[in-house]
Amino acid sequence: MVAPPYFEVPPGGYGGVEAVVAQLADALVERGHRVTLLGAGSNGTKARFIPIWDRTLPELLGNPFPEVLHALKVRRAVEHLAESERIDVVHDHTFAGPLNAPAFRALGIPTVVTVHGPVDGDEVEYYRAMRDSAHLVAISDRQRSLAPDLNWNSRVYNAIRPSEFPFRTDKQNFCLFLGRYAEYKGPHLALTAAHEAGLPLVLAAKCNEAPEQQFFEAKVRPLLTDDDCVFGEADAQAKKQLLSAARCLLFPIQWEEPFGMVMIEAMACGTPVVALRGGAVEEVVEDGVTGLICDDPSELPAAIHEARHLDPARCRQRVEQRFAMEHLGAGYEAAYRSVLAREPKVVVPGRDPSALAYERALAFLGHDETSPA
Repeated sequence: MVAPPYFEVPPGGYGGVEAVVAQLADALVERGHRVTLLGAGSNGTKARFIPIWDRTLPELLGNPFPEVLHALKVRRAVEHLAESERIDVVHDHTFAGPLNAPAFRALGIPTVVTVHGPVDGDEVEYYRAMRDSAHLVAISDRQRSLAPDLNWNSRVYNAIRPSEFPFRTDKQNFCLFLGRYAEYKGPHLALTAAHEAGLPLVLAAKCNEAPEQQFFEAKVRPLLTDDDCVFGEADAQAKKQLLSAARCLLFPIQWEEPFGMVMIEAMACGTPVVALRGGAVEEVVEDGVTGLICDDPSELPAAIHEARHLDPARCRQRVEQRFAMEHLGAGYEAAYRSVLAREPKVVVPGRDPSALAYERALAFLGHDETSPA
């Protein structure tokens, strides 16, 4: 299992991909599989861990160089492990990592790639070039439909453990925006809608990259009132408290959002989602039951008022039925088996599936297992 190098797994705050990787690694271990996680920093999962970097690289998010170097380091680690133990599948959650797929195939190891980002632009050409080497998994039907000719293996929705999110029926009088400061995420639209509905907005958003800071100063700060709260980037515990207390989560996206983890996190807390139609919103939110889906920003204020009549228990129930951990583990297990059936595993005699290969890989990358990553 290959995680990006930017945040811990699981993340302490921002990091949707890392959250999915952590949940999936634990789910697979619980289902009896041997999972090796390649990532950065320290390990917070039940998988055995090989640190590709000594620390996470959040300040380099968006820079192409760490992606490429990360892929190179992952390739070396996998090749070294494969010298002495059996690897059934490499599951990559990064953008540059799938470039390793041909090399891994030469070792008899297929590559499964979860496409966490959009596929409606140049990304299509990139993934199309891997048609014969990487097996793609979509995180929504909408994402898959935008590029139906890619080498899709399956669709597996992201998931959470509902029990880890506090369920609350008594809501406070504020709306919540949770994400990052970017025009396509719509924090400025959330502010306008909340104000027109007569409610303050709490903005718990990431703002440490230059484009995010510039957008905040140009489009968000001028709209703030004394009643609004610029909370900053919320850690895992603060995020849950905000989501459970909010009247509704505002999700006024302006792009083809492939999934939207924050929507299922909100619903798990019994908090409805007020969103603009786009991406996977219609697959995640049951319109009129667990949230309200609008076609134009002008419809958001009325939807905020209507959301108070939605049943928190139905919000929680939808997550338990469609986006709980058992679906994630079973979905990817089926995807792996499908890939292995299409590409029979090349078994190399004499490979030792013991801890020795793991220790050798750590030593090869310059890590001492007895010292902290």
